[in-house]
Amino acid sequence: MQFSLSNLFQKILGRALIDEKSLEEILNQFKKILLQNDVELELVNDLIKRIKEKAKKVPKGLTLRENLIKILYEELVEFLGREKGEIKGKKIMLIGLFGSGKTTTCAKLARFFQKKGLKVALVALDYHRAAAVDQLIELGNQIGVKVFWDEQKDVYGLAKRSLDLLKKYDVLIYDTAGRDALDEELAKELKKLGEIIKPDEVLLVIPADLGKVVRKQASEFKKLVGITGVVITRMDGTAKGGAALAACNASDAKVKFLGTGEKIEDFEVYDPKRFVSRLLGLGDLETLLEKAKEAEIKPEKVEKVVEGEFTLEDFLEQFENLQRIGPLSQITKFLPFTKFDEKILEQQEKKLKAFKAIIQSMTLEERKNVDILNESRIKRIAKGSGTSEQEVRELINQYRTMKNLMKKFGKNLKKGDLKNLLKQFGLNL
Repeated sequence: MQFSLSNLFQKILGRALIDEKSLEEILNQFKKILLQNDVELELVNDLIKRIKEKAKKVPKGLTLRENLIKILYEELVEFLGREKGEIKGKKIMLIGLFGSGKTTTCAKLARFFQKKGLKVALVALDYHRAAAVDQLIELGNQIGVKVFWDEQKDVYGLAKRSLDLLKKYDVLIYDTAGRDALDEELAKELKKLGEIIKPDEVLLVIPADLGKVVRKQASEFKKLVGITGVVITRMDGTAKGGAALAACNASDAKVKFLGTGEKIEDFEVYDPKRFVSRLLGLGDLETLLEKAKEAEIKPEKVEKVVEGEFTLEDFLEQFENLQRIGPLSQITKFLPFTKFDEKILEQQEKKLKAFKAIIQSMTLEERKNVDILNESRIKRIAKGSGTSEQEVRELINQYRTMKNLMKKFGKNLKKGDLKNLLKQFGLNL
């Protein structure tokens, strides 16, 4: 969905004039994109209707094109949830069906609180799925979080005893059992656990690839069990993420977090404004800078890369730091108007190890100025790094290419008309 909406948005920005005929064409294309990405027809029709009504009234000082862009942005934010996800309290119970990613999400949520300086414990209440407890213990060990479980598999007894842990821990996260479907047995178990634990939050974990089916599942869980919010997982592996968000909003189930990858760190608070900004290709530098801060990357270093003012020394340092944030294919989504070939980015990730050896075999002068790298220097560097001369040249070429691309991004961010337009959305870059 992101690629299609980004293309449409750039076409709108590139048009010198938008009249009623072109407005109809744009909205038809917008509708087609949403339907192709599994958004419910009823929801799409309502959205298009609201946009058409608002587009009739153009505020003073705005052109029809500027007004349309503003409306599209605001309506998508409203369509996908409006409010930023918030979580409160000390007791958090996660529920969901088999295969939703619930156990992994428990660990991700624990890490989220851990980074805030809170002492967290995980409580294993899933004895229905084989190896669920072992998986939770392994994940807990990875992040240094204690996992409590019961050898007798006494779910309700452990739930009662866990309440005493509040004296030692700031947050308790409960991993409950799932089923293939929300049946009477599961509903009964979850309700009883809820009565014992009295959780401050009950979060339903749902995979994004369910698309519009999410609406029905969220509604059923909300009715039979009661939920305070939703965590949508696998947002990185499907084009149906937007449909899942829209479905949750339609069922009045507030999305609080997104799972964006397999790693424990691939987890973020859901912010509709930032999410829509990424969907439209406007980037999300705020989130990028937040992730950089978590990875102990200084903001000025990120800005240096974005502006294309970096050396091979910086290049190496940023590659190492960016690995803590995520793969390059994920990071580029936070940059405005970017179109990188994902296969090229994947190849770049694989070659990072060789590139690191190459740069470390260079002198400080060579790292700061690649223009001095002649044939004899390249031969020496290849030999010292255990790589080929071709790989050394490839690194130099890719470095120059990336530097030029980043300089273009820097120019885009400095354009006055773009910055003014973004300010109308409440985005200050």
